[in-house]
Amino acid sequence: MAGILIVDDAKFMRMTLANILKKANHEVVGEAENGREAVELYIELKPDVVTLDITMPVMSGLEAVREIKRHDPHAKIIMCSAMGQQKMVVEAIEAGALDFIEKPFDESRVMEAIQRVLQ
Repeated sequence: MAGILIVDDAKFMRMTLANILKKANHEVVGEAENGREAVELYIELKPDVVTLDITMPVMSGLEAVREIKRHDPHAKIIMCSAMGQQKMVVEAIEAGALDFIEKPFDESRVMEAIQRVLQ
């Protein structure tokens, strides 16, 4: 079981992901709706894994990856992207994200990504 921070500006997406994770006995330790909140909560909660949307207000997921990695080079971050955001996903991976999952979420793909980053 992992403690996971879910970051997405859409409440529906956070709920969808939370339901998938809880079903697999993971714990959602926090939720944020923008990159700045993500960085603050990461520092405060020290989650095992972060799922991070790419496109958000205030601070993008890309900026948040860089900021979180500055605080913790070992942070385990999974990017969440809509179709057609491959260029930004590549940038996020280069910035330190370990994996990515596409929206709409496929339950088996989400679990595969979580297992992979926890190894």
